[in-house]
Amino acid sequence: MTMPTELPDARMRFPVGRFAPPPDISETILQGWIGEVAALPVQLREAATALGIGRLETPYRPGGWTARQVIHHLPDSHLNCYIRFRWALTEDRPPIKAYDEAAWAELPDARHAPIELSLDLLTAVHGRWVALLAQMRPADFSREFIHPVSGPTTLARAVGMYAWHGRHHLAHLELVNGERG
Repeated sequence: MTMPTELPDARMRFPVGRFAPPPDISETILQGWIGEVAALPVQLREAATALGIGRLETPYRPGGWTARQVIHHLPDSHLNCYIRFRWALTEDRPPIKAYDEAAWAELPDARHAPIELSLDLLTAVHGRWVALLAQMRPADFSREFIHPVSGPTTLARAVGMYAWHGRHHLAHLELVNGERG
């Protein structure tokens, strides 16, 4: 198994940098983030195709997840976020449940299942999520859920966080494929 190009650990962990939202999220910024959320399923499918079968078991950094685990992680994470949106739109500042991403990535389906299952799941989840986002009123994006670790999060900030999350993991797949360095 060939490891990706050696980069400093921080650049391998966060190849697009850490999420840093602007202090004021304008409608233009929000719509850009929604566009990124909408585009992710196609981008992930293209990245997976570029990897080919031979690189699916390659980690993006020493001790990191394999490309297969990254691909399976995205719909796991984004499905959780979609559900958080639905809670925040139907309840007043609902507390949400966190989950152990690392443990989920070690479950047998994340380690061995065909990636097509997760590519299709991400497409379906994002289809529903983007349809919801398109119908939300500006005031809806100010609604919050309460994360047990990070605290209150507005839906506007969550859109940005998940747009970043998609870019973040696409960059991990580019590391595996030798396209980033």
